Amino acid sequence: MIALVDDLFFRARIAETARLTGVEFEPVATGKELLEKLRSASGDALPQAGRPALILFDLNARGGALDALRELQSAGNQIPIVAFLSHVQTELAEQARAAGCAEVMPRSKFTQNLAAILERAKAGAGN
Repeated sequence: MIALVDDLFFRARIAETARLTGVEFEPVATGKELLEKLRSASGDALPQAGRPALILFDLNARGGALDALRELQSAGNQIPIVAFLSHVQTELAEQARAAGCAEVMPRSKFTQNLAAILERAKAGAGN
């Protein structure tokens, strides 16, 4: 699992939950870093080998989260994405959905359901 999150509190919470659920966690701080991690050396937008089972997006990350989400989806992303944000940011949530993110939730719901989200991704990856 890879997560675009620049908030140290949420990064630590995700890391601990990932550890407890047995999910490998790789944090990135910017959208550019996320896209670079997902590209292969040959320039493929989304290589099959070594793909994460899940991508988490903190839509409040200052490093271009929404732009990275748009670019990823326009490249034909097949990796499940869960995005989270402040519950009052309804316009940003709609922008994320319009960019192709089916699962957008408030931080509170994300935090409450994080273990289940990670377990679901783990099961989907066949781990």
